[in-house]
Amino acid sequence: MIPDAARAAASQLFSPEFRSVFVKTLGLTLLALVALWFGIESLLGWLAWPWLEALLPGLPAWAGWLGAIVAGIILAIGVALLVAPVTAIIAGLFLDDVAAVVERTDYPNDPPGRPLPALRSLALAIKFFGVVILGNIVALLLLLVPGVNIAAFFVVNGYLLGREFFEFAAMRFRSEAEAKALRRKYAGTVFLAGLVIAVFLAVPLINLLTPLFAAAMMVHLHKAVSARERA
Repeated sequence: MIPDAARAAASQLFSPEFRSVFVKTLGLTLLALVALWFGIESLLGWLAWPWLEALLPGLPAWAGWLGAIVAGIILAIGVALLVAPVTAIIAGLFLDDVAAVVERTDYPNDPPGRPLPALRSLALAIKFFGVVILGNIVALLLLLVPGVNIAAFFVVNGYLLGREFFEFAAMRFRSEAEAKALRRKYAGTVFLAGLVIAVFLAVPLINLLTPLFAAAMMVHLHKAVSARERA
């Protein structure tokens, strides 16, 4: 089930049907990251430099240049860490569009899913944002534990992302309680699918497409699981 779902989702990412969703997601993500860059840069300049001047009066001119370089490095790292969560919250607003495309093109004879209400969709986008932030914080903390290292990133994100995206796909056809029950029944399958998403998330630049890939993949996986339930 999982290889077929992943292969189908990957093949659709650059299809004409996905193009409008991709352009909207990428455009809004880049705008948000640029805004964050200037916002964080202004905040660092407002907070850090007056504090340094007060602590170390009479700083030489080169210290300002050095401080700017250090601040730039911190800023670049901060924005890089924000790419995944920012993409998650923006793409979360378009997940129903992704699911509708997959259902229409790959399952034309099946009843279409129900789009989530606007407020529920926004809440889900914020939840995705929180899940990605929490997952990466936990993973970073676990990286400090000997013997755990990078596996922590994949395990934590695999579980959290697999759970959230599968329940999203299922809730287009089921109540929230039914979606959670189905996810628990197929917990191992959903976790393994989540690991595939986590690997996708770990690839620079490609990770901008993670929410679109994950949503499409989980629509395919939910369809396969539903067919097994009916058999």
